[in-house]
Amino acid sequence: MNISKANPSNTSHCNSTLANQLALYVTMYSPLQMAADFPENYSRFMDAFQFIKDVALDWDDSKYLEAEPGQYITVARKEKGKSTWFLGNVNGETPRISNVLFNFLDPGKTYIATIYADAKDAHYKTNPQAYTIRKVVISNASKLQQWSASGGGYAISIVEADKNQIKGLKKL
Repeated sequence: MNISKANPSNTSHCNSTLANQLALYVTMYSPLQMAADFPENYSRFMDAFQFIKDVALDWDDSKYLEAEPGQYITVARKEKGKSTWFLGNVNGETPRISNVLFNFLDPGKTYIATIYADAKDAHYKTNPQAYTIRKVVISNASKLQQWSASGGGYAISIVEADKNQIKGLKKL
């Protein structure tokens, strides 16, 4: 499943992409989460808003996967009392390829990763609302190379899956 959304005509925004804003729910720990805006501003992005509905509020475990102070950070957090993981990457001004190893996942299990990422033309100044959503099958041996735009990032929800749920999905 690949979805791409963009609204370059909207010039009222913060200095980050939509995917970056989703990633903040994971990278910045807070058991108090909120979506602070008018509901009609979210209605155009209900597919991306799904991440906000799904993301946990508290964690059993946190893994800091990659970071360079002032440049980028990638954090994975395991939902408290469950096997679900969430991953967030927040990127600075320099676009880059993020490299993630999923070796923190349980061996022998299969997961579906829903990746909410910057679109190829995303940029925090010129196209902050350009994003893609895709689902892939992963395991603890999977590796991801994910592009992060200037002021961008990505957010991933990772849920354990059975063979029936992964039919038709690409393996990472």
